[in-house]
Amino acid sequence: MLRAEGIHKIYRDGKRDLQVLKGIDIEVAKGEAVAVQGPSGAGKSTLLHILGGIDRPTSGKVFLENKDFYSLRDGERAGLRNRKIGFVFQFYHLLPEFTALENAIMPALIAGQDSEKKAEALLRDFGLGNRLRHRPAELSGGEQQRVAIARALINNPDMLLCDEPTGNLDSKIGGEILDILFRLKTTLVIVTHDRELAKRANRVLEIRDGRMR
Repeated sequence: MLRAEGIHKIYRDGKRDLQVLKGIDIEVAKGEAVAVQGPSGAGKSTLLHILGGIDRPTSGKVFLENKDFYSLRDGERAGLRNRKIGFVFQFYHLLPEFTALENAIMPALIAGQDSEKKAEALLRDFGLGNRLRHRPAELSGGEQQRVAIARALINNPDMLLCDEPTGNLDSKIGGEILDILFRLKTTLVIVTHDRELAKRANRVLEIRDGRMR
């Protein structure tokens, strides 16, 4: 499903180079749930962004269904990402001026699809049937994350990449979000500090000092 080989990432910090990733290899099988753990600053989020086509590696390759992701032109990569990958972040990144329903449908509109009924069905399935017309400021953190998950699923992606999806939530609401994610039966790569979340994954990988342990 997803394979990365020899991923290095270097950021320029003034006059010095900051090497965040130092040769990461990773493979994720279709339907697998993989948790990625490690201390703050270890490069977990950077790796996730590279796997998802958001941030280009300094060197190394990423293959999505055997397609060399970063050999594609920017538009081709963006289109493939929008079709194949859904993103769920710690900070929900909902557009404040739009309703829950409008936020959930946004990736489908970008893809030129009319998916309002599907977005509404997802939100109802996540217990938000009476919150469809509410804006993010009118929703709790758990409700906002449910909207974000619905948005990530609207284009039927083959994979969800999740960056601390329960990091801003209390344990009860976080557990409910995890129940939603794991009942989806889709491919998951989840960056997390949450040990309970990691226990539910098929595999746990650890990054330390830019290397996979």
